[in-house]
Amino acid sequence: MAQNPNLVRGTLDLLILKSLTWEPLHGYAVSEWIEKVTDGSLLMEEGTLYPALHRLAEKGLVEAEWGLSENNRRAKYYSLTHAGKGYLEREAASWAAYTNAVAKALAVESPIP
Repeated sequence: MAQNPNLVRGTLDLLILKSLTWEPLHGYAVSEWIEKVTDGSLLMEEGTLYPALHRLAEKGLVEAEWGLSENNRRAKYYSLTHAGKGYLEREAASWAAYTNAVAKALAVESPIP
């Protein structure tokens, strides 16, 4: 499946927040998680990912702290805040309703359902 940049832009915050549900991650690990769970369909490039992480931090949805990566390099780790958890829950429910509605419309096989 080809990557759709508009789809990524519209869902990037949601994907980033979901990746941080279990533990704090550095930016590269967030990118890897998204690529892995989408079977390579969605790829996050640095120029897209890091501005989004900074925007989420400014909104108070994630917080950042310096730490050491797996290979002993200094890296900024992002974690989900309480506000971020609430935002993720609301937006995930909204996204699920939206995708269900679109799937339902696309499944129609006659002009009058």
